[in-house]
Amino acid sequence: MKRIALLFEFGSLNGGEHSMLAVLSQLHQCSFEFSAFCPADGLLHSQLAQLNIEYHPISFHNERGRRLSREELALQIVPILKSDAFDLLHANSLSMSRLTGALTEQIPVPCSGHLRDIIKLSKAAIRDLNQNQRLVAVSEATKKFHIAQGLQPEKVTVCYNGVNTNRFQPRPVTGILKQELGLKNDDRLCLTIGQIGLRKGQDILARAATILAERGHQNLHFLLVGERHSQKQESIDFDQAVSTAFETPILQGRLHRLGYREDIDRLMNEADLLIHPAKQEPLGRVLLEALASGLPIVTTDVGGTREIVQHENSALLVAANDPAQLAKAVEQSLNDQDLLKNLAFAGRQRALELFTQERASQQIEQFWYHSFRS
Repeated sequence: MKRIALLFEFGSLNGGEHSMLAVLSQLHQCSFEFSAFCPADGLLHSQLAQLNIEYHPISFHNERGRRLSREELALQIVPILKSDAFDLLHANSLSMSRLTGALTEQIPVPCSGHLRDIIKLSKAAIRDLNQNQRLVAVSEATKKFHIAQGLQPEKVTVCYNGVNTNRFQPRPVTGILKQELGLKNDDRLCLTIGQIGLRKGQDILARAATILAERGHQNLHFLLVGERHSQKQESIDFDQAVSTAFETPILQGRLHRLGYREDIDRLMNEADLLIHPAKQEPLGRVLLEALASGLPIVTTDVGGTREIVQHENSALLVAANDPAQLAKAVEQSLNDQDLLKNLAFAGRQRALELFTQERASQQIEQFWYHSFRS
């Protein structure tokens, strides 16, 4: 059985980590044997342990917080790759794919990597990525964006992420979340999930919420799930500004910051609508989870989102950075029960057709087999 080492930059559980864990749950000890390099902090290593996947702790910063050089990182990775007879090293993010590309002459096995971001890259970054044997993009939009920057087309394959459609499925509303939050039965719950940061557009959500409140929608409550990981001052300021925007008299008491939650599937069953105001999104995992859960979606038309949903069929799409248009789509959906039911049904069918974890695992399995043959 082929052995694959995985390289994770963060020990936290976000979309990229959850997507890889879904694949590992299907393929470990069935198609391949996996091991992982990841930081010891966070919840990722415990999730790997539940799958009986060995992990090697790796540090990206020294005790003073300085980012380690590539050579220092190589000293943590290369000896283990040499001693444990691996067949492939796969980087789970764009930044880690750049690292494996830069170290390709030192790494004793072929390297592949995931492209999970749509961001502008320097020529040096593209040069590093091109040193990998093969790369997998999470959407056609991601692939096209990076090829336009100079990535070699023949190296890139598109493999969509997938979700557990048994865990994420439609269920009757229990009302337990409203009880937890002290809300009334006729209150409506709008759910937004993602890291707190400019790219996820929570500031646009706040402005749309103000517009809706001014139009008389006083029973809308906004549930914000996720944490801010960045310690940059601009990120801290953004985080605070989102909270401050909901402290105005017209919105006071209507924002519920739930932080990190492991029961996303249950939250989706209790909510009325998913609002995804992202300013860029390669292939939003939360959209896949909402589709599978039968939760109606209002989302921005960015990145790979049109590869996930179809406007007015499985979601309502709006322009990014447009709070007025976002508010209008939220109002349209919540005022039309037939529309909500149709979006929920079509979304579930689309998830079952294109975005199951079984289908995603088959695609990445073939990608890795091709990587071995290359």
